[in-house]
Amino acid sequence: MSKNKIYIETYGCQMNFADTELVMGILKNQNYELTKEIDDANVILLNTCSIRDNAEQKIYARLEHLRGIKRRRNGTVVGILGCMAERLRKNLIEEKKIVDLVVGPDEYRRIPEFIDTAFAGEKGIGVKLSRTETYDDIIPYREDGLNAWISVMRGCDKFCTFCVVPFTRGRERSRSLNSIVNEIKQLSERGFREVTLLGQNVNSYSDNENDFADLLAAAAVVDRSIRVRFTTSHPQDLSDKLLYTIAEHPNICNYIHLPVQSGSNRILDLMNRTYTIEHYLNLIERARTIIPGVSFSTDIISGFPTETEEDHLMTLDVMKKVRYDGAYMFKYSPREGTKAFEMKDDITEEVKAKRLNDIIYLQHQISFEINQSQIGTEEIILAEGNSKKSDDFFAGRTDTNKIVVFPRDERINTGDYVKVKINRATSGTLFGEVRK
Repeated sequence: MSKNKIYIETYGCQMNFADTELVMGILKNQNYELTKEIDDANVILLNTCSIRDNAEQKIYARLEHLRGIKRRRNGTVVGILGCMAERLRKNLIEEKKIVDLVVGPDEYRRIPEFIDTAFAGEKGIGVKLSRTETYDDIIPYREDGLNAWISVMRGCDKFCTFCVVPFTRGRERSRSLNSIVNEIKQLSERGFREVTLLGQNVNSYSDNENDFADLLAAAAVVDRSIRVRFTTSHPQDLSDKLLYTIAEHPNICNYIHLPVQSGSNRILDLMNRTYTIEHYLNLIERARTIIPGVSFSTDIISGFPTETEEDHLMTLDVMKKVRYDGAYMFKYSPREGTKAFEMKDDITEEVKAKRLNDIIYLQHQISFEINQSQIGTEEIILAEGNSKKSDDFFAGRTDTNKIVVFPRDERINTGDYVKVKINRATSGTLFGEVRK
């Protein structure tokens, strides 16, 4: 077995999956061999997430499993990458003695050096945050496919009181527009059919000459057969210029993920979200005026410190007014080092769970009603491959990010755009027939 065979597991958000491709690009450039089988590797790396406590608990459980692998296979190196590495380096190295290297998001270039250090019997630690590192010159390693996630910026300057990202990923800095456009050109040549531009607050992108609307427009004209998506947006930076850019380019998807977090202005202020519900609802209205048919998804946190039943009802009210197509819904999870951690987590787990269930139930109902209204319409779908439940059906997504399942047709290949008439719907999926 080669000393240089590396296996990587990725946890958390799409930023982490994009970072794993970046790490693989760095390792391939240094002639390391990658493997998809943990049993073939003697370097095991976990790319981790710190956004909520249960994400970290998953990693601790996984490390206990890897302890057995290390015991059986002497000389195996185990490393932690990403947000958890930066946040919990002391705990991981000193208490969880299984970990040999800990590398934060801004020190990935040094991973080959840290692997060598670990094989020499020392601990490899690199967790410094950078104000300049964007990995602009690194080509991520991607297998062939249809969908690519492109990190266009790193870090965050918003400092929401519940969020660890500014402390684990550092301050905002953006890649150059040209480097992103060149990456999309390479993906086009390889047959990719969709790119998603990623940033913690992607619409605050700036390379000092271009803003996010400029980047979106430049990405859209590279190849009109490639759909362009983006995530995640912050309401503070959703400009009219950006909305008009989305409307102007047919291959920029009419879908915006716009986290609201709470329907209460008092809670938003405690969260340091820098907008009011009135401002947020005005943005939704502007977007729907400028981009006909635009769909929205959101993030909602239930049970933030001091949240009252009235605050909770305000969140439900906003959901009814906006009618999101989908939502990521969570119970508040205190994160050490954040401002909110210093507030008393005074909402019981029972109340958090009850309020979260209210939110989930309402969203399920709204999603079902929206999807029912799609019956009888025709949608252009990017065929992404077989459906999860049957090889007799294809699955793909609409421009507005809805999953559509339709019967296989020998004339349709993965990567084709097909017109599908919707004839049935659940809260999560549309079903239809291919139109000739």
